[in-house]
Amino acid sequence: MTSTLQAVAATDHARRVYDNVFQMLPCEENPSPMVRIGRLNPSSTFALFAKLEWMNPFGSIKDRAAWSMLAALESRRELTPGPDGRGIVEPTSGNTGISLAAMASVRGYHIRAVVPNKIPLEKKVLLKICGAQLDVINDELCPAPGVGDGSINLAKSHAKAQANRYAMPNQYENRANVEAHIRTTGPEIWRQTNGAVTHVFLSLGTCGTATGVSTYLRQRQPQIKIIAVQPSEGHDVPGLRNVSQLHATKLFDESLIDEILEVDYELAYIRALELCRVEGLLAGPSSGLILEGAQQVIARETDGLGVMIFPDNIFKYTSNLIKHVPELVEGTSP
Repeated sequence: MTSTLQAVAATDHARRVYDNVFQMLPCEENPSPMVRIGRLNPSSTFALFAKLEWMNPFGSIKDRAAWSMLAALESRRELTPGPDGRGIVEPTSGNTGISLAAMASVRGYHIRAVVPNKIPLEKKVLLKICGAQLDVINDELCPAPGVGDGSINLAKSHAKAQANRYAMPNQYENRANVEAHIRTTGPEIWRQTNGAVTHVFLSLGTCGTATGVSTYLRQRQPQIKIIAVQPSEGHDVPGLRNVSQLHATKLFDESLIDEILEVDYELAYIRALELCRVEGLLAGPSSGLILEGAQQVIARETDGLGVMIFPDNIFKYTSNLIKHVPELVEGTSP
């Protein structure tokens, strides 16, 4: 019986059998899936694929950065398990915090997440489900290093004042965020397209994805175009930034981006709904924004092979979606 259990409980990407949840994290041998866009692709000569990052074990592309940062802290022996040990404090608009909280809880570390009040209720609840203690404060949708008790500053204050209790990964400055995408996302895209990718469409947040993916792919093919899609001013898409908000991160390298397209943020929700209903992809608003940007580029390009990096799914944004598409709640009451 023991030998049978050992035979089954072994990491095997082909059979999708793992010893623990961390072995499910994406890598070149176990990539997040890519799905061809059909009816929402305006061109028959420009292939368009969506890379579905919500298929990662903790639900978003931030699994990659969270694991990279957590592993780096562990390798330096900066964390101690137990309620009285040294855990993590991190400012977050949701996804990185959810990934960190789930991973930290499994490893036995306590975690404190500092979040803006304006992020969807679904994300706050998920953070608590994953084991995080929350500091909910009045701040921008995406934490910013402003004056006073902004999310980033408050997290830094906790880490400094209680250094024996908290380590702060700091996704906005931590190169492990970028390196995660150099090691995984970039190689996955190259392998999944057999090196034929011509365009990558993505959004800007901490910019770990944009910098890491571009760094890797341009080493393989310098002509690949990296297109960043940003929401218009006043947006309410958590986790996303436009260029005017990028002062919050030290990971943005404009030289690695070929074009930044600004899209009306209302379209983020409209296109997300279309992805759900037309393509069967339950994608979140940042994915909707990226789709709109890709459609605009395809309309002016003759051919190519584009990959859109879809960060997460719609489930964490239903309350926001209702604000933009109120008819969704019609007929839901008895």
